[in-house]
Amino acid sequence: MQKLRLSFLFFILLFTACGTAPRNKQFDPSKVAFMAEANPLFDNQLYPSIVLALNNTSSLSSQSTLPTDAVAQLFPFQVTLTSPHDNAVLRVVIDSSNLNYVTILQEILPRRGETYTFTPSVKWKYDQLRHLRQPRSLDLTFTCFIDDEEVDIKNLHLSVRTVNECPLSFRGEGNHIVDTRWLFAAYVNEDHPQIPNIVSDILDQGIVSRLSGYQSSARNAVSDQVFAVWYYTLNRGISYASISCTSNPSPRANVQHIRFFDEVYSSRQANCIDACVFLASILRKIGLRPVIFVEPCHAYLGYYTDKKRSNIALLETTITAWVNFPDLQRSLQPDGTLPQNQLDNVSKYLTSKQLQDYENGRLDFEGLKKAVARSLFEKASVYNRETYEANRKHFADSAAITYQQLDIESLRALVQPIN
Repeated sequence: MQKLRLSFLFFILLFTACGTAPRNKQFDPSKVAFMAEANPLFDNQLYPSIVLALNNTSSLSSQSTLPTDAVAQLFPFQVTLTSPHDNAVLRVVIDSSNLNYVTILQEILPRRGETYTFTPSVKWKYDQLRHLRQPRSLDLTFTCFIDDEEVDIKNLHLSVRTVNECPLSFRGEGNHIVDTRWLFAAYVNEDHPQIPNIVSDILDQGIVSRLSGYQSSARNAVSDQVFAVWYYTLNRGISYASISCTSNPSPRANVQHIRFFDEVYSSRQANCIDACVFLASILRKIGLRPVIFVEPCHAYLGYYTDKKRSNIALLETTITAWVNFPDLQRSLQPDGTLPQNQLDNVSKYLTSKQLQDYENGRLDFEGLKKAVARSLFEKASVYNRETYEANRKHFADSAAITYQQLDIESLRALVQPIN
């Protein structure tokens, strides 16, 4: 009896399925001509650094008051189709993946026969993007619906770059260069949770009693605060190491690997832009206004010396690597003095009196470090002055894209820290 019932049920289901006529498709996919494409500038690469830096920008194509016109060209994807009738209702569904949630784009297509292009705002899994330290593949599916009828499906296969990869520029059609060096600002992270502890350590050095930005009216208040940060960096022992190359295969992209604040802090290594990012993050946190100057093959730091921005001081950040204070500390002899070879290495940064005072015991090791740090700070402050003066016209020229004056505070309206 049970077998008879099951057979009868199967017969009814089969009859129902066979007797149901397939739904007639109202729209011809070839006429709708739905396309989903990755940004051709990116060569099927996806850059988490761009996505994270611009995550407060709701509609890139509508921006008009930006530091460069490049931002409007940095959409990750676009969809294009032709409206089959007036006021057609478009819905594009982007399936979820390990890096994004399901995303829905819905628009009205006013005119029949008109071709429309949209740049969907993808619902990214930002925490996943922030932790991408190795390239990986990504497959995305775009499904097009017109008036709730599924019309077409497109698949995209992408290579996702690491979050450390900062595009400097892209070469577009006709060798047009799209400059993106302003993305350096995304690696400046004044919100890093380690900075409050660092600020406490800076105050413990005894160079300044407070870090108050531009609030003090004392003549050298800003310079003293910057020197206190400089001295902390020297005590941290950050050495120079360049790891700017990446595995990015795209011939269109000029890309550089940049270390994040915590990577510089923990590895104690930095190149010119890494050190600028590290120091600028701390300066921003204590209320100062840093500027990163980008020239061909080099970057150095600047900071406004007053709240009105009437004067700017410079700092060559790689000079922090000229003397390694932790190495000096480790080389101290049992009596607390430096071996002669180490003293010879740092004596060029001391005045004759300072060297004599140290040799005669009137200047202790801490006093010697501060004297060396002050000398290096003065050298770093003038190191790029001649170059800066010679290139000021390039920094002011928006067409000279290999020269950039990146005011981090101004860029914060658009470029957020990657944290």
